[in-house]
Amino acid sequence: MPACSILVVDDEPLLRGFVQQMLERAGHRVASAEDGRKASEQMQQQPFDLVVTDLLMPERDGIELIDELRRQYPSVRIVAMSGGGRIGREQYLQIAKGFGAHVLLEKPFSAKQLLAAVEHALGASTAA
Repeated sequence: MPACSILVVDDEPLLRGFVQQMLERAGHRVASAEDGRKASEQMQQQPFDLVVTDLLMPERDGIELIDELRRQYPSVRIVAMSGGGRIGREQYLQIAKGFGAHVLLEKPFSAKQLLAAVEHALGASTAA
């Protein structure tokens, strides 16, 4: 899989750091943001091939971010991740899929699952 630019969006610093480190080890260029608002700002400054986003975050959640990405950056690939909340992670992930996420990833996940999800999202670039 060729290296690409990836934006990791999660309000949990430890998880955000883990995801960033795993993707950098796989050879990707990785930036991170702590919420959807900061992710939007970064997207305006530089294009990313892929966005890996949590769904439940303060300021602006992942569903709003996915909706914006699909409208403004239709070629960007999206991996949605969630550990759930009031309605459970499966429901949040299905909502994210409805808004245009390409790959769904349930928390907690392993480095291997993360890399497989990213590879799948990048490989699915022709099937939007």
